[in-house]
Amino acid sequence: MKARILYMSTPEFGVPTLHKILDAGYEIAGVVCQPDKPAGRGLQVTAPAVKQASLALGLPILQPASLRTPETLELLAATQPDLIVVAAYGQFIPDPICQLAPRGALNLHPSLLPRWRGASPVQAALLAGDAETGVTVQFVAAELDAGDILAQVRTPIEPDENTAALMTRLAVLGAEVTVETVSRWLAGEITPWPQDPAGVTWCGRLTKEEGRLDWTRPADALARQVRAFSPWPGAYTTWQGRQLTIVAATPLPAGQIAAAAGEVVAVEKGAAVGAAEGALLLRQVQLAGKQPQPIETFLRGARGFVGAKLG
Repeated sequence: MKARILYMSTPEFGVPTLHKILDAGYEIAGVVCQPDKPAGRGLQVTAPAVKQASLALGLPILQPASLRTPETLELLAATQPDLIVVAAYGQFIPDPICQLAPRGALNLHPSLLPRWRGASPVQAALLAGDAETGVTVQFVAAELDAGDILAQVRTPIEPDENTAALMTRLAVLGAEVTVETVSRWLAGEITPWPQDPAGVTWCGRLTKEEGRLDWTRPADALARQVRAFSPWPGAYTTWQGRQLTIVAATPLPAGQIAAAAGEVVAVEKGAAVGAAEGALLLRQVQLAGKQPQPIETFLRGARGFVGAKLG
């Protein structure tokens, strides 16, 4: 009989790993998700993606409000797991929970640890202009994302890839790596290795304010911000007192477009915005309260946009 796995995950990123674990024939002792939360414009209480997938699969679901209570520890202990697998659960896993499983607790992290420990590793890699990223399977440890590594796979970052696209790709890659690692770990075929302290970098939780575009920065940096903050919090500016989100854009080199920082100028079939160095060619935008639009469509109904100074 294959091992009983307690799976701890909440967002869409964790769904492919859940399916892969089942496809590999492991028994799911339980699925632990964050509680349902209000979401969307109507703030309707919504089940997280992993819960929705688990309901469709008929799996037992646990949604404790906190992992640090005796009641939660007792609840999870009753599942009698051989191994715990974590993929973007959204909360630090306390050591008493990790000790419930004789074979430990493994965590899937979407970065090449020790680079980008923390809550927003995919966004951080895009913001920094990293040429590659990847996935790491590591032990859950007392210090966040500091556990020894069992497996790591690298992948290049595509030039136009944003957080949504890269996260989707890493979720699929991570599912394959995680299930392969679980099999090899249970078979005694892996010797984990420690992370190099010299390579540690950190990233925190994103805030809405971080999405605001500062047109006194270089166009390359602004384009990375657009990619990193799609879909949330969005890279945005203001026009006529309304928020304008830049959904997709391409940096243009210095000297190609003559425009002051924040100034909108016309280009063939579109518009660009001046930056400290170069300009940002707008490809898709979203005015507050509206749907995203290609820049050509937006310009047809946006009188005064060309020539405006964005805030």
